[in-house]
Amino acid sequence: MKVLTLIEAVTDALRTEMAADRSVIVFGEDVGVEGGVFRATAGLQNEFGEERCFDTPISEAGIVGAAVGMAVAGLRPVVEIQFSGFSFPAFNQIASHVSRIRNRTRGAMCAPLVIRMPYGGGIRAPEHHSESVEALFGHIPGLKVVIPSTPHDAKGLLIAAIRDPDPVIYLEPARAYRAVRQEVPEEAYCVQIGAARVEAEGDDLTLLSYGAQMIEARHARAALAAEGRSVELIDLRTIYPFDFRTVVESVRKTGRFLVVHEGPQSFGVGAELMATVMEQAFDHLEAPPARLAGPDVIYPMPRGERHYLISAEHIMAEARKVMTYEP
Repeated sequence: MKVLTLIEAVTDALRTEMAADRSVIVFGEDVGVEGGVFRATAGLQNEFGEERCFDTPISEAGIVGAAVGMAVAGLRPVVEIQFSGFSFPAFNQIASHVSRIRNRTRGAMCAPLVIRMPYGGGIRAPEHHSESVEALFGHIPGLKVVIPSTPHDAKGLLIAAIRDPDPVIYLEPARAYRAVRQEVPEEAYCVQIGAARVEAEGDDLTLLSYGAQMIEARHARAALAAEGRSVELIDLRTIYPFDFRTVVESVRKTGRFLVVHEGPQSFGVGAELMATVMEQAFDHLEAPPARLAGPDVIYPMPRGERHYLISAEHIMAEARKVMTYEP
């Protein structure tokens, strides 16, 4: 086994699939010579050549538009958008073409492509570099949206995304890129898209999160355990299609639910999860389901981001409210 960071696991997944399948190509702004803004594609151009790993002009619409044509023609492009806030120029291509090819052709064509992009804050970046856009993409039929929180899942989910016959939005938590190391198998393996992971079992509360926010959720769970609280921690991993069965089963056991995510609260992932819990586990609830999310404001500039981000202390305070609620 290799011991890798999350960003190294992304690179390993790309290298593994490019070596196994010549139809896999990687391109985007600065991904070739420089190896990407976070060095996720470092060394791939030297290893596989300029035809399979290359730089593009600064045109997100052009990058994704080219990927659609390549995918329909039989290639498996993996494109990088440097930051999720830069995905908006490509939104027309994503919503109008990427997500609709299978439906538009009544199944005659598909678009097996992956759109990678770092997302989220905590890296003290300027404007358009820290957005959390998972709910936006999750709302578009025809797209799958995944977010790893560990190096193991980063490799397995990316390989699964590359092999998927349909388009996948692969969001990488920039704050977690080098935050933790983990043993990762050297061989190719897939982590199932659409399957959440129960990271730790518990009886008093179901705590669910994903991406970089899992770092704070893990700290919160450990601190609550020291207080004698038994918290079940779930890593959602896939935003759409999300694993409602695992979530509902957990809530039916604990009777209490808290979802935590960095993106804005209104119309967010938390709202969808809470609605599902209310619809399918209402009779088991001992407290109203709760969400802890980013405020409904534009992500602040670096000096103010500490006021936006959710800490383990915030999670603990909200968890205590849910666990001590009495009707």
